[in-house]
Amino acid sequence: MPTQNDEPLNERSQQLLKLLVEHYIRDGQPIGSRTLSRDLGLNLSAATIRNVMADLEELGFVTSPHTSAGRVPTDKGYRFFVDTLLKYQPLDDEKIAAIQSRFGEHTADHKALVAAASQMLSSVTRLAGVVTLPRQSHSALSQIEFVPLSDNRVLAIMVVNGREVQNRIVQLDRNYSADELRRASNYLNQEFGGKELSAVREHLLNQLKETRESLNQVMLDAIHLAQHVVMPSPATGRMEYVIAGETNLMSFAELSNVEKLRRLFEAFTQQRDILHLLDLSLKADGVQIFIGQESGYTILDDCSVVTAPYTLDQEVVGVLGVIGPTRMAYERIIPIVDITAKLLGSALNSRA
Repeated sequence: MPTQNDEPLNERSQQLLKLLVEHYIRDGQPIGSRTLSRDLGLNLSAATIRNVMADLEELGFVTSPHTSAGRVPTDKGYRFFVDTLLKYQPLDDEKIAAIQSRFGEHTADHKALVAAASQMLSSVTRLAGVVTLPRQSHSALSQIEFVPLSDNRVLAIMVVNGREVQNRIVQLDRNYSADELRRASNYLNQEFGGKELSAVREHLLNQLKETRESLNQVMLDAIHLAQHVVMPSPATGRMEYVIAGETNLMSFAELSNVEKLRRLFEAFTQQRDILHLLDLSLKADGVQIFIGQESGYTILDDCSVVTAPYTLDQEVVGVLGVIGPTRMAYERIIPIVDITAKLLGSALNSRA
């Protein structure tokens, strides 16, 4: 999480910065000294406000876009606002119950719950909602079976953690009889039943290094079959996420440039940069806020990302959040992200 700014701002400067940020978030237009004085009812002269604005600009909290007489918050200004000046709007019981009921509509399917959370975040915030699929912090092999199919194919059925069933069709280099497959599955269940998949993979790799003469045919068959099922594919092990409401971002002027939107949507599709940012949130405690350039990705320079981890069996297994312009209603968005993470965790745990 980026650290707070350490520049001292007196009470008057903080008050004006707070009002400017709130006004800009609401209207999206540069704020002039006259506007602050007239529309916001401050008991300060326009000259005094101009002087304070000039000081805030020199300190890097606000900037003047183009030739406009008004000013807008910088990333640093938003950061100070969020860390120091913001007053959250906690969700009332009715809104919390409405969010909770959305999770209650789904079955034990974790992907359905994740998709519901993403869609719900999008609809409630009018931003893009993103939720990573839950990672299995512990994946123990409960049972594995093989069923022969035609054309040297085998259906592998693997049960993980006693409840999660994974099916995979494996293409092999020769035909395996039902008896061979049964012996192979018996060997694997006897040797590795109840063990973590990571330990199973390591053991298999070690066995593959042994000379073939030291392994009997059943072991060789079992290892060969397990390679296709237990060993991770190149994409396995990284997080995946579900995103909803990307088109909501088109309604914000600062993000409506066609080329900018194209690159942003491309980043959503490729997932790599977004996943790295979400991965940082896995290791953090509570709500994290990345404002503009704090994300470290140029494509998100005009965006803020608000995230929170969610848990299963008291362990963090995923992250959810929203992506929107830096000009987002932080006082409303942050509590929504926070409570949704807690409710998603509760829904997952109740179905575990």
